[in-house]
Amino acid sequence: MLLRRLPVLALLAASLGQAQTVVLVGIFPGKALVIVDGNPPKGVAVGESFKGVRIVSAQGDFAVVDIAGKQHTLRLGETPANVGAGGRSSDPGKSKLVLAVGAGGHFVTPGQINGKPVQLMVDTGATAVAMSISDAQRIGLDYQSGASVPMSTANGVVQSWRVKLASVRVGDVTVNDVESVVSAGAMPYVLLGNSFLAHFQMTRNNEQMVLEKRP
Repeated sequence: MLLRRLPVLALLAASLGQAQTVVLVGIFPGKALVIVDGNPPKGVAVGESFKGVRIVSAQGDFAVVDIAGKQHTLRLGETPANVGAGGRSSDPGKSKLVLAVGAGGHFVTPGQINGKPVQLMVDTGATAVAMSISDAQRIGLDYQSGASVPMSTANGVVQSWRVKLASVRVGDVTVNDVESVVSAGAMPYVLLGNSFLAHFQMTRNNEQMVLEKRP
């Protein structure tokens, strides 16, 4: 059985009065592989539900999901798109992001670095966008061309490199020329630090974080 896996589409919707983040990461016959609110990937059969998300159909590159009585179509390979409580896709060029809190109280979202898909976690304590060597290699980043610097971590000092990213994209918003750090230490996510976040006015609203791009 061939499983198709791609980190692709983030869907923000209202379910039982709360926003959810649904990421379609794979499709195989009769099932869709989804990440809901930052939880581990879950294979959900057509007709079944997981954390309030029901899979209506899954075929080819598409999955149709039902959230709180509203149906949304997700497609493998598309860039992240936001859908608000009214079920309307955000317009291209929009400068506002709405992120839903996930497992452990973290804000995790799919995004793109230099056009390559990554999983990002908001970290207001990080000076720059930070990633592991494995993530840097996966997206084809020439991190060793950057300045070599030591970085202090909970496990001691590790070798790191400072690299400028051509672009970081989340939803419909792109920030260019973003400072980053590539570390020899292991990281479960790419940390979305202040070299990206400083371009936004951030507001925490219950289970959501709203980022509005500064002029």
